[in-house]
Amino acid sequence: MAFNFFRKKKKDMKKESSSEHETGEPQLEQEMVQSLESDDDSNEEKGFIENQKPETREANEADISHESKSGFFKRLRQGMSKTREILTTDIDELFFGKKKIDDALLEDLEALLITSDMGVETTMALMENITGKAKKVNDSAQLKALLKEEILSIMRDTPNPPQLLVEKPHVIMVVGVNGAGKTTTIGKLAARFEAQGKKTLIAAADTFRAAAIEQLGIWAERAGSEFVRGKDKADPAAIAFDAIGASLARGIDIVLVDTAGRLHTNINLMEELKKIKRAIAKKIPGAPHEVLLVIDGSTGQNAISQANLFNESLGVTGMALTKLDGTARGGIVVSICSSLKIPLQYIGIGEKIGDLQDFSAERFVDALF
Repeated sequence: MAFNFFRKKKKDMKKESSSEHETGEPQLEQEMVQSLESDDDSNEEKGFIENQKPETREANEADISHESKSGFFKRLRQGMSKTREILTTDIDELFFGKKKIDDALLEDLEALLITSDMGVETTMALMENITGKAKKVNDSAQLKALLKEEILSIMRDTPNPPQLLVEKPHVIMVVGVNGAGKTTTIGKLAARFEAQGKKTLIAAADTFRAAAIEQLGIWAERAGSEFVRGKDKADPAAIAFDAIGASLARGIDIVLVDTAGRLHTNINLMEELKKIKRAIAKKIPGAPHEVLLVIDGSTGQNAISQANLFNESLGVTGMALTKLDGTARGGIVVSICSSLKIPLQYIGIGEKIGDLQDFSAERFVDALF
């Protein structure tokens, strides 16, 4: 039967998995115990705020509009080319010389889905539904249509993302391991909000990396956002607290709080993030209104482990999946929607401001086939 495939191939799968990426919490712990990047202590002791430039908003509007209309879907399809080959060409080959689905074909299909990074649990759910409808399938086109329908059903079955509050400010705490793309995601979100006429403020609460602070400042200037920072190695919770105070005084609509992604242990990281969250809540009860987790789509199933760890500690309200521009296997998106039941709000395919878009299950599944 098809469901025996994973058990029969367990040893081979483990060997293959270890050659591509480690799964589960151990890799996350290893990432977090690596030494902190060395910084030049060249920052000013006092914080500063960079005011938005009107012409920046116009440039961002043009960038976002152009990307939305002319390039994002095409580039997403290009980024999903590996997965699309599995879900189209390889499925066509499964049906070669056959006129109906049999157990051998189902086993091969199961292998393809796992190879595309959909994960065992999600693959089993898909296979169960497909097996129940297999008698109606007579060719590869019908099988692909059925698979597309089942994938879309899984991806639609997730909670709705949080809505922006009418009250000011709406506070978004952005979390994730270093290298996932937090800084660029914050910059792109700020540019999007500014283009919508929202006044934004970015708080640099990752005080352990001077380079990250400088990069965030560049993104803030580019987006037209106000920017709050502190001295190198300052208390991140204090920075967040002061930034919320500044946002209240200045009539800011949306605050984006950057956070650290690596401390000496993952326990220290989570405790530091909890402290930041408490500091924000002291200034505005009920804030942060969103905890947005940024995940690198190229990390495969390890993304699930990361999301579970952050969610258990902080209560993640939504996710942004980055780097879906060629190295990632699109099945991880399906697996995330199926396994976590956390709204996937944004997907990113590059470094430009317009390369971060709202997630659409329909458009994404179209890109897979």
